[in-house]
Amino acid sequence: MTANNISRRLLTVTGQVQGVGFRPFIYKTALRHNLSGTVLNSPEGVLIEIQGGKTNLDNFDQSLIDDLPRLAKIVSLKKTDIEIVKDEKQFCILASTAGEGHCVLISPDVATCPDCFADMNNPQNRRYEYPFTNCTNCGPRYTITRSIPYDRPVTSMSCFPLCPECKKEYENPLDRRFHAQPNACAKCGPEVWLTDNKGQKIAGSPTALHDLAKHLAAGEIAAVKGLGGFHLVCDASNSKAVKTLRKRKNRPDKPLAVMVRDVDEARKLSELTDNDIELLEGIQRPIVLAFKGANYSLAPEIAPDTDFIGLMVPYTPLHQVLLKYFSAQTNLAAPAALVMTSGNMSSAPICIGNREALKRLSHIADIFLFHNRDILIRVDDSVTRSVPEFTGQNENRTIFMRRGRGFTPSPVFLEQTGPCVLGTGPELKNTLCFTKGDQAFTSQHIGDMQNLETSNFWREIRIHLQSILKIKPELIVHDLHPDYLTTILAQEISQNESIKAVSLQHHYAHIYSVLAENRHCGPALGLALDGTGLGDDRTIWGGECLMVDNKNLVHKRLAHFTYLRLPGGEAAVREPWRIAYAAAKDLGLDPTKIYVPEESLSGLKMFEQILGKNINCPATSSCGRLFDAVSAMLGLCSTISYEGQAAIILEKVQDQTVQSKYDCPLDETNGTIQIQTSELFKQAFHDYLNGISAAVVSRKFHQGLIHGLADCSILLATQTGIKTIGLSGGVMQNQTIAVELPIELKKRGLNPLVHRYLPPNDGCISLGQAVYGQMLLKNG
Repeated sequence: MTANNISRRLLTVTGQVQGVGFRPFIYKTALRHNLSGTVLNSPEGVLIEIQGGKTNLDNFDQSLIDDLPRLAKIVSLKKTDIEIVKDEKQFCILASTAGEGHCVLISPDVATCPDCFADMNNPQNRRYEYPFTNCTNCGPRYTITRSIPYDRPVTSMSCFPLCPECKKEYENPLDRRFHAQPNACAKCGPEVWLTDNKGQKIAGSPTALHDLAKHLAAGEIAAVKGLGGFHLVCDASNSKAVKTLRKRKNRPDKPLAVMVRDVDEARKLSELTDNDIELLEGIQRPIVLAFKGANYSLAPEIAPDTDFIGLMVPYTPLHQVLLKYFSAQTNLAAPAALVMTSGNMSSAPICIGNREALKRLSHIADIFLFHNRDILIRVDDSVTRSVPEFTGQNENRTIFMRRGRGFTPSPVFLEQTGPCVLGTGPELKNTLCFTKGDQAFTSQHIGDMQNLETSNFWREIRIHLQSILKIKPELIVHDLHPDYLTTILAQEISQNESIKAVSLQHHYAHIYSVLAENRHCGPALGLALDGTGLGDDRTIWGGECLMVDNKNLVHKRLAHFTYLRLPGGEAAVREPWRIAYAAAKDLGLDPTKIYVPEESLSGLKMFEQILGKNINCPATSSCGRLFDAVSAMLGLCSTISYEGQAAIILEKVQDQTVQSKYDCPLDETNGTIQIQTSELFKQAFHDYLNGISAAVVSRKFHQGLIHGLADCSILLATQTGIKTIGLSGGVMQNQTIAVELPIELKKRGLNPLVHRYLPPNDGCISLGQAVYGQMLLKNG
């Protein structure tokens, strides 16, 4: 081939292209197509210089579309013709370069691939049962990375020098462990050991996991260091162990996640959809909420309030080996299953350090499984559920209940590009979010901003994301509530770093978020249905129909639920009987028919006086509080131990065969439409007093609410000419509402938009804040 037939191109590739086997893929593809050149990681992305004949170059380009590695994602690819290099014979991988700013996406942590699991299950393989096996197609990324470019010296593997065999793999471009930064084996890599809850060593490698399985089979509780933090672990079939864990962790009722060995075992416990199986076997492997099957055999204390069970399968080698040993210990026909719940006390962040865990969890766990690969970034497991798609396609969609491991820090791609903005997020279920160009990076679940530990976690993640993304925000957007810790943090950063801070009301942020996920630009209606958010009028909102124009930054409240009173303020959230009692009284019903817990009877007279004088009885339009009131009125849940408990129990008891519904009229007399949800309560109250079962009442209530929301939506669509409607808020995690409301809206000729990348609960608020701020800066 003459020089005249040869071309040379520079390809600049951005996206998830570092630490995912992209360079060895480029190397092997170049060899296959008889091309020469170089490839390297740089702040701008992966730079490829590729030289050869036109046909071979075109085939190389096609491979970038058809044959990408398992984890690679190309966001942009820029091609430039450059001068050829004479007499170049080889294709080489060059060392990474560093610099300010970059266009690289950090890969999330990824579940162990089939090839690595095969290595671990082969007694002849040197990685047999090694709990830190990985390759370029799998393993830890985000949780062990300090900075970009993603190379071993900037990970927590930097303190583990490679043995000769591992080094040979690491340096061979044709090996699947080429530049797998966490690459290691039992000779040179991290190790595990077992201790009691005083830190005294019980067993080391290689027997620690085998001994741990014995302790768990004997009914003990363990703290196990995993990928993004510690889990608290016990035998999920052992009621005594589960009760003990609940008591020690102070988690009396909230469902607990369970890990089984594989999908076949999960099928024995639940009814799995194709989407569930895809999630369980995919690269993220979140916790999947699946319907309990007919042969469900776990301890009833695992998930007492719901018909769903949170299932996951091993996503690390450590978990796989543990489940293998535990399965051998149980010798039961029923699936061997382990509770795997976050290693923390309620409301505190998950533990990541060995000393931290021993200090904070020793009163919960009997034994500890430690390892010496440092976790740099704490990340909880993601939680998902599958629901039928409403677009007419015969498939399911995924709803995030919590977004963390496996998905963070993958961005949401925006319709527009713009300056960097920080959204500080909400007070509960907090996340924070940075925009960078046309991407929005929402953090993993941080938690409820109600203690020092969680606020410190927030600060850690803010600094870490800002550092690895190489950005500096030009604006901070926070919640309207002046006393939220996220508002205080925003003001603190604003003062210390001279960055302007502005507020955005909570429910508008919900709708800005769902519009951003769907890349909708322009006016839309929005239903924001949740528990709490300070409104523009200083009352507590939560059942809102809004108009949001995210292009011109116009937003307005058009309709809302009728108000309920919250006697005692926050006390009413914890004790829903208070809301039901007040609602009955305010609607002229007989409040003495509301069940009052025995421990509250002595204070009932004082409570009546508080109601009569309207002292500390804030009004709310909250949809979540409406669910609480109906649940308490039916005697299903008078006090709660976790958020959403009353609504979860109310949904569970529904009789799905019931076709009738309660009326939910609209009142247009005062300009702003009131959705007469008080009528739903009143009808439910009368039915229940007349002996209608809670199962029937619950179904008629759910159906009435759905149709009332749809009636309001179509009325406002007719008035405004807007047919697109975004659905957001924690109530959209209710399976009945999530499935049936979009269908009903679609029947009315509307175009519903739902969350597909973030949870509809407050975990999406920071995205809404950030994209609002970005448009605010762009609009000047």
